[in-house]
Amino acid sequence: MSNNSSYNELVLKFANVNGSGSASANTFCAKALFRMGIPVSAKNIFPSNIQGLPTWYEIKISESEQLARRDGIDIMVAMNAQTYDQDINEVLENGTFIYDSSLLRDFKRDDINIIGIPIAKLCADAYTDSRQRQLFKNIVYLGSLSLLIGIDFDVIKQLLSDQFSSKPKLYDQNIKALEIGRQYVKENIKYPLEKQVRKSNKNTNKIMINGNEAAGLGAVYAGASVASWYPITPSTSLVESFEKHAMKLRKNEDGTFNAAIMQAEDELSAVGMAIGANWNGARAFTATSGPGISLMSEFIGLAYFAEIPLVLFNIQRGGPSTGMPTRTQQSDVLSCAYASHGDTKQILLFPSDPNECFYFAIESFDYAERLQTPVIVLSDLDIGMNDWVVDKFEWDHNYKHDRGKVLNSEELENAKDFGRYKDVDGDGIPYRTIPATHPELGAYFTRGTSHNEYGSYTENGIIHAETLDRLERKFDTAKNLLPQPEIIINSPKTKIGIINFGSTTKAINEALNHLSNKGIGINHMRIRAFPFSSKIDEFINKHDIVFIVEQNRDAQIKKLLVNEIDVISSKLLSILNYDGMPLTAQFLINKINEYIEEDTDINQLIAPPIKIV
Repeated sequence: MSNNSSYNELVLKFANVNGSGSASANTFCAKALFRMGIPVSAKNIFPSNIQGLPTWYEIKISESEQLARRDGIDIMVAMNAQTYDQDINEVLENGTFIYDSSLLRDFKRDDINIIGIPIAKLCADAYTDSRQRQLFKNIVYLGSLSLLIGIDFDVIKQLLSDQFSSKPKLYDQNIKALEIGRQYVKENIKYPLEKQVRKSNKNTNKIMINGNEAAGLGAVYAGASVASWYPITPSTSLVESFEKHAMKLRKNEDGTFNAAIMQAEDELSAVGMAIGANWNGARAFTATSGPGISLMSEFIGLAYFAEIPLVLFNIQRGGPSTGMPTRTQQSDVLSCAYASHGDTKQILLFPSDPNECFYFAIESFDYAERLQTPVIVLSDLDIGMNDWVVDKFEWDHNYKHDRGKVLNSEELENAKDFGRYKDVDGDGIPYRTIPATHPELGAYFTRGTSHNEYGSYTENGIIHAETLDRLERKFDTAKNLLPQPEIIINSPKTKIGIINFGSTTKAINEALNHLSNKGIGINHMRIRAFPFSSKIDEFINKHDIVFIVEQNRDAQIKKLLVNEIDVISSKLLSILNYDGMPLTAQFLINKINEYIEEDTDINQLIAPPIKIV
């Protein structure tokens, strides 16, 4: 073992061919590291076709819990000859490049460690079935890797046991493939590598989960009983997660299933079904991505104007049009904030990780019913489809659903003058009824056309304007109801701030830690909801320069801030990343340093942090 060995701080990357069965092995690797107590972050970089094109899987391993994506690879497991040139160029100096040496290659890098393992030949010798030869190649390289970097073999075996508990033959076959890889390393390669892993204890009370799984489970706990959807990457797995968990948790004593999951013929139908179910008193939702939002806009406007609760999960991807279905972006902010035509404003929630996906999913149904309006949860592909290590979910057994201002039969009888769209309390939120609550009272006509306080059609311009004003009051009410921004003051004296939302948070935190080490204190605010809290105005007004970080070309959250609050746009400086890949801390550091170096005025605003991190 080298004296230069380092533990639990590296980036491991697998280069494969989509459809080759590599996903399971790569996920096993990430889960094994997690079970060893090591903080990890996994990124699956895959094409939008079914099979045949290159795919990659990155695992960031960090004892210090710096889990944002990082450029530069320490160990590359290259299993796709088509991308060898690209893959080897990503390996950092003194890093390791592992490849299938069944066909020997001449790689022109002498500053890295190149290891050849004849994986295809090993599998050809061990298996007669062509499909098995292909599939078990992935398990063979996992076995090799377990010795090369020190992944606990017992942990891997337990994972396989859990996975194939009902299929003992498959378990035995996978163990055989692991041993093939391990035996080759034992006999032919000096191990372990300088970059290694070892057991830690950093994952106590942590779970490894993706955002779609978390949101689907959250919808179950929120009391959702109806999901209507149309398949679209990357949101499909959210509804699948809801169905999976509902099948376990929503069974009646007689075995019947107490939930409805409906695949519609298109996105417009899907959102229409959800609106109808909510109007009838169910908690219903739909899930989609950017193209779906475009198609759903008409009905989103109906829900807004008819004041029908609606929860919509938008898992953002690369656009416009079909764009990059399997890459991440934050490019639907404006299309969601002002979804539909006319004077509309929609409630938005911005989860930063799967933990918030779970809790925001629950809260979104309460907000939708309390405010009687659509609530759009804006996640993205990075959060939704990648595995994150987050705090274990906690459940308050005293929690009660907030159904908002819903009148029961007795309240209707006592009401002197029920009007569906009357602002009785001055908060812009009227009282509503659920169909069949009373045999005679509480009925009204739901329409998307202009209406008066009683739900009757009108073309009176004054009444129409009053309705729009009341909806604006409801929007103002939401500002104090929704999740407030998260603010971290790193330097009370600095005049520089930074604002972000969603999945860029880990990269922000890492970048700010680095800058603090250099004596540069920058205060941080994470936006969690729209409409914007007054705290956002206060944060911006306390700083002379505020960086706005977002993953889109058009600086959409910046535009929304300028449009919605009283702020001088010139003090907002955009840092934009829209290549479809998760943001890196180094990208942020470089951009901030560029601003500081090029603008003497900004340089003068810098103050040291409270303490050097």
